[in-house]
Amino acid sequence: MLFSTVATAQFYVGVQTGAANLESDVAGTVAETKMGGAVKAGYIYSFTKNIGIGSGVEFSQYKQNVSLVSSSTTLTNYEVDASGSAFIYNVTTSNYKEKQTLQALQIPLFLQFKMNINKGIDFNFRGGVKYFLPVSYKIKATADNVTGTAYYPDFNLSIDDLPEYGIGQESSYSASGEYETKGILMSSFELGFTFDITKKNALYVAMFVENGYGTILDQKNNQSYVGFNPTSTNNRKANGLYSTEQNAKITPAAFGLTLGWNFK
Repeated sequence: MLFSTVATAQFYVGVQTGAANLESDVAGTVAETKMGGAVKAGYIYSFTKNIGIGSGVEFSQYKQNVSLVSSSTTLTNYEVDASGSAFIYNVTTSNYKEKQTLQALQIPLFLQFKMNINKGIDFNFRGGVKYFLPVSYKIKATADNVTGTAYYPDFNLSIDDLPEYGIGQESSYSASGEYETKGILMSSFELGFTFDITKKNALYVAMFVENGYGTILDQKNNQSYVGFNPTSTNNRKANGLYSTEQNAKITPAAFGLTLGWNFK
């Protein structure tokens, strides 16, 4: 009876843009946040004149540049060479930079409160949660120089120049990679106004804030941020700075402006 006599559906499409940050707890790294954005579509069921519930689908993108706080830092990881012997792999880079691009699907579920404040103008507040599902988290890494050295503790042996076994120096490093990811929940809030354009259409303008909970990374072990190639110092995979800590917490957060079009 509620749906047949009271509830009405309102469809919407829109875009949002603003500061989009991937918050990290990985020590020794610094991120330069860039603008991000999303496109969205969905619907809202209004149970009363003021209250409704909404859902839909969104596609979002985050971008940022990540680098080491100190360019002379040496990071250590355990590796296995071509003969099956384990060793300690030390990597030092010069001017290492990592361009990250995260794309994700978001499924929102929110409660809307609206109140008419003037003819053709409504105040709107939306609050709820989103399921944030990364589609891809790609990285492009570059460095002026990469030096990888090996230490075999069983033999007390250090090697710094054996390129045919992947140990040594490489200039003008460039490689691509991708982080393994998983879905998380986000809180989401919007505060804004709708302006009636016609009887069936309205412009929606609002400020939004979103914050994730948990980590989007799904890593099985620690890895060197510049991978080890057992046959050459070239073609070393870009594992990324966040791969150096298996339990690294990388969480999306964003705020900015939403612009939408409502169909009554």
